[in-house]
Amino acid sequence: MGILDGKVAIITGAAQGMGAMHVRKFVEEGAKVAITDLNFEGAQKLAKEVGENTIALKLDVASEENWLEVVAKIEETFGPINVLVNNAGIGIFKTLEELTVKDFELTFKVDELGVFLGMQKVLPSMKKAGVGSIVNISSVDGLVSAPTAIAYSASKHAVTGMTKGAAAELGQYNIRVNSVHPGIVKTPMADQPDVEAYLKQLEQDIPLRRRAEVEEISNLVVYLASDNSSYSTGSQFVVDGGMISDL
Repeated sequence: MGILDGKVAIITGAAQGMGAMHVRKFVEEGAKVAITDLNFEGAQKLAKEVGENTIALKLDVASEENWLEVVAKIEETFGPINVLVNNAGIGIFKTLEELTVKDFELTFKVDELGVFLGMQKVLPSMKKAGVGSIVNISSVDGLVSAPTAIAYSASKHAVTGMTKGAAAELGQYNIRVNSVHPGIVKTPMADQPDVEAYLKQLEQDIPLRRRAEVEEISNLVVYLASDNSSYSTGSQFVVDGGMISDL
């Protein structure tokens, strides 16, 4: 028996990195999981790896039509959705002078619009279920900011705000909404050559003196998806090794 037995979950950006670990942890804890990603081949490969109780679906989180198709397919396969993990995200790190409108718009579409559409389009299904937990993956940059993180930080601050607003609105339906704010995590996004040196420097200012393992983030996401966190909503859960503890 796992703490997610009976849960039907959709996880976005789930083909690799944090999303893939979320999938593995959710399946281990008994959930039925829709593995969604633009990288459909990667999602299919992961579904085969973790076994039954999963379905792989291609999802462009910035497409309203695609969201409706995916939600309908999940309901047809597993029934009403009661957990949404808005994990898909991109990071474009450039100075204010170097950042382009295209960079800013792409970041907005994936990191901000994608979260909005996910919450909105999954809501009717959660109402059918009579209970729900939405976990929005933000960042410490959704609480503070840093050089070269203007577009990324703007979108993650928006996620923080949407989380609070949605929690206040959806509590009446027994739907909880929380955000998770990782610091530096060992994922493909953090391994980009243009940020690697900067992140290594940042590690020296983290009280725990290291980056987070992906599993350390997933453990919190599982908790928030489960009934163990049944009285937590509208909150920001920071997982950063103490990175912003003095801010």
